[in-house]
Amino acid sequence: MAKRKIYKGFKPEWEQVPPKRDSFRSILKWGDPNEFKEPNECLFKLMKDKLGLSDDDFKTKHNLGEKAVPDTLGSPALPKKHVEFFESVCGKENVSIRGYDRMSVAYGKTMYDLYRLRENITENAPRAVLYPSSHDEIVKITDYCKTHKIPVYVYGGGSSVTRGVEAVKGGISLDMRKNFNKVIAFNETDQTITVEAGISGPALEKVLNEAEKNFGAKRAYTCGHFPQSFEYSSVGGWAVTRGAGQNSTYYGNIHDIVIGQTYVTPAGIIKSYGLPAHAVGPDIDELMMGSEGAFGILTHVTLKVFRLTKQNRRYFSFIFKDWQSARDAAREIMQNEAGHPSVFRLSDPEETDVMMKLYGVEGTPLETMMNMAGYKAHSRCMFLGWTEGEKGFARNLYRRVKKISRSYGGLFLTGYPAHKWEEGRFNDPYMRESLQDYGIIIDTMECSVTWDMMGRVHEEVRKFAKSRPNTVCMTHLSHAYEQGANLYFIFIGKFRDKEEYLDYQFGIFDNIMQAGASMSHHHGVGKMTAAWVEQSIGTDNLNIFRALKKHFDPDNIMNPGGTVGIDMTKAQRRKPKFAGRTWDNPAY
Repeated sequence: MAKRKIYKGFKPEWEQVPPKRDSFRSILKWGDPNEFKEPNECLFKLMKDKLGLSDDDFKTKHNLGEKAVPDTLGSPALPKKHVEFFESVCGKENVSIRGYDRMSVAYGKTMYDLYRLRENITENAPRAVLYPSSHDEIVKITDYCKTHKIPVYVYGGGSSVTRGVEAVKGGISLDMRKNFNKVIAFNETDQTITVEAGISGPALEKVLNEAEKNFGAKRAYTCGHFPQSFEYSSVGGWAVTRGAGQNSTYYGNIHDIVIGQTYVTPAGIIKSYGLPAHAVGPDIDELMMGSEGAFGILTHVTLKVFRLTKQNRRYFSFIFKDWQSARDAAREIMQNEAGHPSVFRLSDPEETDVMMKLYGVEGTPLETMMNMAGYKAHSRCMFLGWTEGEKGFARNLYRRVKKISRSYGGLFLTGYPAHKWEEGRFNDPYMRESLQDYGIIIDTMECSVTWDMMGRVHEEVRKFAKSRPNTVCMTHLSHAYEQGANLYFIFIGKFRDKEEYLDYQFGIFDNIMQAGASMSHHHGVGKMTAAWVEQSIGTDNLNIFRALKKHFDPDNIMNPGGTVGIDMTKAQRRKPKFAGRTWDNPAY
C-alpha cells in the first residue's frame, strides 16, 4: 500500500501493513486487521501542538505486540474430558484450546487491554473457546458448567471498554460471532425483529434496510441504535451493557428499544413478556439488562424497529459564544415539547477548538468572521445534529431547533459540520492503535448528569483532567433528555506506561463519582468501573444485585471476577485517591 505525505516536512511511519497472522497485534487492531484509517495532516499537527511533541517523537515505535501468541498462555487448556463433552455438544470444529483463539476473546478494547497486548501479556484468558450454534447448545453447556463449577464468559463483538469480557477465573468463553448470529423472526405488523444475541450491528441494519427484499415488507426499516462501536458490536452486547447509540435522543437507549429477551441461567430459562407494556410486578427486561452476563447468557433479543426515513433528514450546525448559552439552548430544545433531534451533539470550548482544526476552519476567513462577531476561540461551542422521522415532523423540528438556537445567540453554520461529523463518526477507534505506537493515548469516560449539575460536573472533572501537563481533555454531550444529558470526556496525552495511564483514568473516575454523576451512561460497568459501584449507588442497592446473582447463579460461575461490582472484594474497591484533587497534588 502506497504511503502519502500527511504533514509538510515530515512523514511518520504509520502502521499500514496488516499484522502477522496469530500475532498479538492482530488481536490489538480494531476490527478487521486489514482495515486502516490513516491519521490526517490536521491530526498530526494537533498532536504536536497540544501535546508538546516534536517530529522526533514520531520516529520510533515501541511495544508493537508483533510476537506470535503462544499456545501455552500460563494457564493450561481445559481438561480433555471437558473438551470432549463440549465437542459432543457443539461439534469438534466449534471448540478450540489454541492459545491465539483463547487470547482473541480475553480482552476488549480498553487502552489497558491494548497495553497488555503490546507487552505480550496473556493473563485472564479462558481455558477454551466455544462457538455455539443454538439455544439448546447453550442450555447444555450451562448445565454442564453448573455441575462441574466451570466459569462461563461470553464474547459478543469484543468492543467492551470496561474489561467486561475478561476471563478472570479461567473457565470457558462463548464466542457468539461465528454461529449464533441469525434472524429468528420479523414482524412488520408489530414492527419488531427477533435475533440471536451474536448478530452484529451492521448485519442487523443491513437486514432491516433490505426488509422489502428479505421479508417482503412494505418498506425499509432501521434498528435506530448506532454506538461508536457499531461496526464491531453485537446486539447482545448492546442489551447486557444498557448501551446508547449516537441517535438515541430520537430513538432511545437500548432499554427503550428492547421489547423481549431470553436468558439461559444456572437457575433456568428466563424469558420476558415481549409485550409493549405490563403491570405484572417488576419488569424482567429491566432486571436483566445491564447484568453483563453475571446472571446468565442472553440468547435471543426482540427489538422494536423503525421506519427508515434517512431521506427526510435535516442537518444543522451552530456555534455559540460560550458554554453556558450553548447548554441553555440545548436544554430548551429538549424541553420545548416539539420533539427531539436524532443526533444531538454539543461540544465544549476545547473540543470545539479541536474540531475547528480538524475541519480545516482554523485560519480561514470563516474563523475571522466568527472572531469579529464575538465567537472566539477557547470560548465558543459547536452544536450539530439532524432531525429525522416523518417529513413534516423533521421539517418543523428543524425550524424549532434553528429558532431556539438563534434566540440564545447561536450562529447558523449550515449543515456542513454535521455532514463532516457523520462521514467520520465511526473512524476514531481506527486511529488509536497507530497513535499508541508512539505512546499517545486517546481514551474516553462518560457519565450522566442533570441540567442543573452539568456545569459543576464539567468544571470539577476538567480541573483534574487538565492538571496533567500537555493533556487534551475534550468534552461533549451526545445523548440528551428533558432532565439532563450525558457528559463524554475524551482525553489525549503521551503516557509513560500503562500504570501512569491507569492512575490518570482512575483519577477521572474518582472525580466523576465525587461530583455526584453516574459512573457510566452507556459503556456499562464491566470489571473496570466496578471498583466504584458500591460507593456510587450505595451498599443497600448493590445488595439487590447480589440477591439476584444468588438466585440466578448461586455458584458464581457466570462472568465471575468483579463484574458490576457484585463479587468484588473489599481489597479490590477503589479508594478515591484523586477525588476533589489534582494530578499534581494527589495527597489523601
